[in-house]
Amino acid sequence: MRESRFWALMEGEFGGRYAHVLADQLVITSLQLTAKQALAAGVPARQVWEELCEQQDVPQERRLGKDNPPKR
Repeated sequence: MRESRFWALMEGEFGGRYAHVLADQLVITSLQLTAKQALAAGVPARQVWEELCEQQDVPQERRLGKDNPPKR
């Protein structure tokens, strides 16, 4: 997963403003880092996203983002 996809998923799930606050302040227990720190330290974006989803109880069906209808 690219970091840009990580941010799109964060903003889609938590909202544009809160996603950045959450990534900056919430320590992901399993990593002992915030999401921003983990990304800066080289932890793969997919792992950061999955760990954050687990900690925040994001349902499995929402972890891939919203379904967008196909463009015509």
